[in-house]
Amino acid sequence: MSLPDAGERVPLSCPTCSPDEPTVHEVLKPGGHSTVRCTECGHVHKENVEIPDEIEMNVVVSQDGDSVSTGVPAPVGATVEVGDEFIVDTPEAIQLVRITGIEVGPEQRADEAAVGDVKTVWTRVVDNVAVNVTIHPKDGKREDTRSVTVNVPGDYEFVVGETESFGDEEVEIEGLVVRSDAPEYRHGKLDHPGDMVYAKDAKRVYARDQSSAAWSAW
Repeated sequence: MSLPDAGERVPLSCPTCSPDEPTVHEVLKPGGHSTVRCTECGHVHKENVEIPDEIEMNVVVSQDGDSVSTGVPAPVGATVEVGDEFIVDTPEAIQLVRITGIEVGPEQRADEAAVGDVKTVWTRVVDNVAVNVTIHPKDGKREDTRSVTVNVPGDYEFVVGETESFGDEEVEIEGLVVRSDAPEYRHGKLDHPGDMVYAKDAKRVYARDQSSAAWSAW
């Protein structure tokens, strides 16, 4: 643990406006008991402020087949786990990512590890995702089945039994396949009316064509 620097912003409870929940405070004068100011109400008070020591994790961020490597600060003594989500600031953008793999040694993976033991954290972007949708034709002819890719926010909800429109496509959702790194769902495959999967958790969506008109060259 270390003392904060002047001007640093830290989360603390405020005795005036927020005694139970932390608010952002600015450190005015660091020390054993730092002088801080609540940015919500302006109240100045003294608090014992210690900043966890950090180390840099090597993080690989993947999106749509492309990957970029970056460093992310993490508190010493913390642990990371497959499925955890956090913000990564890459040269391309600030993105929300989910851990898909943790490398702790040569060809050695773990589902959970202390930050100090991590060699590389593998992640994928989940704030905006591309989802594969398999569309079956109305007449049931398997040879006319086709696949499309839709780009949606990670928290977009696919629900079995509901009708969706993607551009010129209008389909009814029939089944959902859940990604292996997603939080627990009832099953890995869902096909009951009302079953829901967030886009960031969907490996594939199965749907039935609901277009009102047949394709025409005219």
